Amino acid sequence: MKWQFEMFIFFIDKTCLLHIIYIYLILFDNAILSNPVAGLMVGILVTVLVQSSSTSTSIIVSLVSSGLLEVKSAVPIIMGSNIGTSVTNTIVALMQAGERNEFKRAFAGATVHDCFNWLSVLVLLPVEVASGLVSYLARVTVSSFQLHSGQEAPELLKTLTEPFTKLIIQLDKSVITGIALGDESMRNHSLVKVWCKSSMNVTAAAAQNCSTELHCGKDSDLTWITQNISSQINTEKCRHLFVDSGLSDLAVGLILLASSLMVLCTCLLLIVKVLNSLLKGQVAKVIEGVINTDFPYPLGWLSGYLAMLIGAGMTFIIQSSSVFTSALTPLIGIGVISLNRAYPLTLGSNIGTTTTAILAALASPREKLPAACQIALCHFYFNIFGILLWYPVPLTRLPIRMASALGECTAKYRWFAVLYLLVCFLLLPCLVFGISLAGWQAMVGVGAPFAALTIFILLVNLMQSHSPTHLPKTLRSWDFLPQWMHSLKPLDKLITKTTVLCCKSKKQTEQWYDNPALSLPEEISSEPRVFRLRGLERCNSTPL
Repeated sequence: MKWQFEMFIFFIDKTCLLHIIYIYLILFDNAILSNPVAGLMVGILVTVLVQSSSTSTSIIVSLVSSGLLEVKSAVPIIMGSNIGTSVTNTIVALMQAGERNEFKRAFAGATVHDCFNWLSVLVLLPVEVASGLVSYLARVTVSSFQLHSGQEAPELLKTLTEPFTKLIIQLDKSVITGIALGDESMRNHSLVKVWCKSSMNVTAAAAQNCSTELHCGKDSDLTWITQNISSQINTEKCRHLFVDSGLSDLAVGLILLASSLMVLCTCLLLIVKVLNSLLKGQVAKVIEGVINTDFPYPLGWLSGYLAMLIGAGMTFIIQSSSVFTSALTPLIGIGVISLNRAYPLTLGSNIGTTTTAILAALASPREKLPAACQIALCHFYFNIFGILLWYPVPLTRLPIRMASALGECTAKYRWFAVLYLLVCFLLLPCLVFGISLAGWQAMVGVGAPFAALTIFILLVNLMQSHSPTHLPKTLRSWDFLPQWMHSLKPLDKLITKTTVLCCKSKKQTEQWYDNPALSLPEEISSEPRVFRLRGLERCNSTPL
């Protein structure tokens, strides 16, 4: 049976992919992914590390086509990958924190993707768990087509990047396959590939006892038997940085992960700087007029759907929604693209990124082709249902209003962006994943009260805004609670004080030189202070 582990990475983040797959395989042994909430959190965390939903969904498709993962368990991971991919453009927004208004627009444009994905998951994951709607539609679609296995999925950018990545690291896929098949001896093998070429040496050895598995023969009174013994001889070493490093797999993975994140952040910073320098003046006005203009009445509603097609087409070309949305974020920050127009472009990008998984599925073995195509189409239908929920009717475009509120909050408290990034993409997924490991009883015990409290707060906020007279006097505002429970001001004061304390020593050093009153006693002159009259600088002044 042919085991395929296609690796879809378009920057040098490819180097940490093997460790991500290894995490998946460990989870299979413990059957953790049968819990949909745990699968969702794993999808978020893995995609945050890989920085690409195209990559993580392609891994999932490969695992399904290999028979290591069932479609039912893979659907929540696919949903989680949609959430995790939006972390990249949120990081890009941090690069524009220097100017308050640009930061507000950029952060709103980045988080509109987050809000759409989180809202879609909150609605569609319970529906999928209860009814299997998404997987059913995907299965029906696959069964209606006569699909044939392909040899290899098209690789657009891998052709350009693979020669460079092979100079950095090469991975031994046979070790991954052995671990996946439960071969315990493979766990002691290094994942770093050392030998790239080898040959088979076949020898014949004599044996004493004849059996059906050996070649036996007779010559008069002599009985002879032979047995072929094959051995693998390594002939040529690979050429990459870590071939003779002697480092452990963990050390290599950490080095590559750190370096890839540094390169990623550098590239994102350069994207922001280049776009800010190019799109100014008349160029910005022309682009703004073209992109943000709607069709004449009564066809104005078609403008958003055209933007979706553009977003899907651009993402299909570059094979990465993270790259496309990250390029949009600085344009939103400088005001070239409005938030209302960036929203359908982002939704189209979500559709375009599903093509990578579909292409990967079409290259699966014949016996696993239906399952692989089914999970790839689950990704597609999830995004389609999300668009139907949160775009056609203007009142349902909650992600835009939520992102605008987050942008306003970030403009007031800039540290909120970092807190949001850590909570939504690291702390919350890790916390929920840890609770899910304790079983469904723990999930219900913790999740039910939290969900009830969240719904109550949302309803009270809604009534406070629209019909406060229907609420008791106490609930017409949150002033009866301690300030830290309904305002970020106390936390802002704490962070400000902490920042001041960190910089206090430096400021004091500067003040010793700037303010004579803060000079050290031995540095204070014993001579009487002289006051000089303006205009008489050239004359000798008399001490007063």
